[in-house]
Amino acid sequence: MITCHCNIITEREIEETVWRLLDEDCWQLIVPIKVYRALEKRGKCCRCFPNVVDIIIRTTEQYHAHAQNSGADLIVFREKLIRLRNHYLGEFNAGPRKGNRAA
Repeated sequence: MITCHCNIITEREIEETVWRLLDEDCWQLIVPIKVYRALEKRGKCCRCFPNVVDIIIRTTEQYHAHAQNSGADLIVFREKLIRLRNHYLGEFNAGPRKGNRAA
């Protein structure tokens, strides 16, 4: 399934990239821009970022379940990722900021 229509990036490509990044350092914080940089792409409209964060969360959980790491560590890490997702959703849905005027 295509996740990013601007760059034609599939869900599978994102999952494989996250898995590869976690192989390098299993506790690094992976954000959409890190995935895009690894794919040699860049965010254009960035509307896919909340979905990419969801894919990152799911893939990271699968990675750590497969690696059989401590459940307590996974919960703390998952909370960090959820805060990141909410941050991106908040910026996307915030609309124009106060003080900005149309010319």
